Order: sequence, then structure tokens, then C-alpha cells
Amino acid sequence: MTEATWGDDVKTPEIDWRMSAALENVPRGGEDVAEVTSLEGAVRAWTVLDSAHRDAAILTPERAVLIDGASHVSLTGDGIAALAERLPSANDEG
Repeated sequence: MTEATWGDDVKTPEIDWRMSAALENVPRGGEDVAEVTSLEGAVRAWTVLDSAHRDAAILTPERAVLIDGASHVSLTGDGIAALAERLPSANDEG
């Protein structure tokens, strides 16, 4: 019999940064409209927003994202910040 092990990788498995995601309620050309891009691109765009737009932003990934054992179909504020902490560095592959 094989023992199962549960660790942090189970709570937050590898994130597919290439999946599509919409970042809503952010300024685009003088209007607040949604931008559809990769999850990584959307999170990086969120990190450079002013605090008012970061607070209002809604991130909706193509598929649910599992963070710390919780599944998220859309994220705001602290949820997007949690993703930002996990962003791959520019030198990472994938």
C-alpha cells in the first residue's frame, strides 16, 4: 500500500499562466473596459494599476485557479495579490 502525502503543492498546484483571463474595471484608452489576455499578462497589468483601479478590478481566468486549497473562478483585491506573489520571474520557462 502506498501512503499519500499532502503538502503545499496540493493546496496550490502549478498555475497555468498561459490560460486566457479577463481583467475588468481597469482603464483602457480613457474607458474602463475588460482586457482579455493571458493570466500572467492580466496579473502583471493589475500590479501597475493605481490603488483605486486595483480595488475595483475583477480578474476572471478561463478556468478556476486553486490557491491555498480554495478554487477561484474570479478574483479581486487580495486574491489577485495572491496570484501576483506567485508570478513566474522573467527568467522562468513556461
